[in-house]
Amino acid sequence: MTLLTKLTAISPIDGRYRNITDKLATYFSESALMRYRVLVEIEYFIALCELPLPQLNEVDKALFPELRNIYKNFSEADAQQIKDIEKTTNHDVKAVEYFIKEKFDALNLTTQKEFIHFGLTSQDINNTAIPYSIKEAMNECLLPALLELETKLISNSTEWASVSMLARTHGQPASPTRLGKEVFVFVVRLQNQMEQLKAIPYSAKFGGATGNMNAHHVAYPEIKWAKFAENFVNTSLGLNRSYPTTQIEHYDNFAAFCDALKRINTILIDLNRDVWQYISMDYFKQKIKEGEIGSSAMPHKVNPIDFENSEGNLGIANALFEHFSAKLPVSRLQRDLTDSTVLRNVGVPLAHSLIAYTSLLKGLNKLILNKETMEKDLENNWAVVAEAIQTILRREGYPKPYEALKELTRTNTPITKESISSFIDTLSVSGKVKEELKKISPHNYTGL
Repeated sequence: MTLLTKLTAISPIDGRYRNITDKLATYFSESALMRYRVLVEIEYFIALCELPLPQLNEVDKALFPELRNIYKNFSEADAQQIKDIEKTTNHDVKAVEYFIKEKFDALNLTTQKEFIHFGLTSQDINNTAIPYSIKEAMNECLLPALLELETKLISNSTEWASVSMLARTHGQPASPTRLGKEVFVFVVRLQNQMEQLKAIPYSAKFGGATGNMNAHHVAYPEIKWAKFAENFVNTSLGLNRSYPTTQIEHYDNFAAFCDALKRINTILIDLNRDVWQYISMDYFKQKIKEGEIGSSAMPHKVNPIDFENSEGNLGIANALFEHFSAKLPVSRLQRDLTDSTVLRNVGVPLAHSLIAYTSLLKGLNKLILNKETMEKDLENNWAVVAEAIQTILRREGYPKPYEALKELTRTNTPITKESISSFIDTLSVSGKVKEELKKISPHNYTGL
């Protein structure tokens, strides 16, 4: 078997971009999934002890830290031990249960070990472990990266607040704007969608074989199991218990989570393309790093590769988020297994997203404002003040002002400061209004 390294990995997530995505292995690797499953099983056992169930009265609470150390100190050797057990069980969650039972034997808890996985089905573990891992990965990796991007964009928006810029609608020169404001559009869009993302609960299913806690109830009918389950999932794990469910989580909130991230990524695709366009228009230059090569054939080139890399990775992430949100809420009757293999890939779109956020931030940090080109572009497009002139003429009751400006500007003859001034001189308006009109330029006609 080929040794897995950065150079032999099939996916660039684990190969070329491993330096960026390595931190996500803590949440989404096979070993990580095992650890989160162990965490849920141990915390569930402790919750049962605290009820307490009659058979668990003898478990000393002083042992709880040692029980928690089973997942806190979870090692690669532990993961391999579970994998070896799975060779016999051919069932990954059952292998986790047997692994914990061996740990209980070592802690002299042999008589209590049958309360590991008590009354549960594998999805009670999977559908709590996976949202738990997603929540931690988002809070510790993805959201900080997005916040760093937001901070950078706010900084750029403030720095460029007074920089006038020719706008383009349909690719054509349009009413001027300010660069800082155009950047701030993305800030607000990003902030709005991040707030919506944060409001989506990390939902988990916990209710036994078909969601009704049948086994729990038949064994201990006097215990309020629904209240127990809600407290365990919502308080102990910090998730949000879905109820009622089938054997599996219905994934509606996870679909909303995917759609929210997809919207955020779409906004950033839009930003990547706009910055790419501004670079091509020479509004921005890029910092040059000694030794780097832009083109294997053209020595002069400094390509906007960071924005292109970001856009490409965002596209891959969104394709997977689209599949997740469309597929996962659909399951045959009370359970089929199609969600299982899909959920094993949950780290993939998050990894591509993280790569994209990192590349975008790197690109933004390399931008150098080329104000000279922006000012030249404004000076070459005096026709854009036509809107301002005709609007003031409307205010003054001037007859057919739009048509007058249309006749002046819809021509192949260049419109200059001088030709605009000459046109103003021909207008039948007061000298005060003419003076007002002549103060308007592409550089200052930028609105609020």
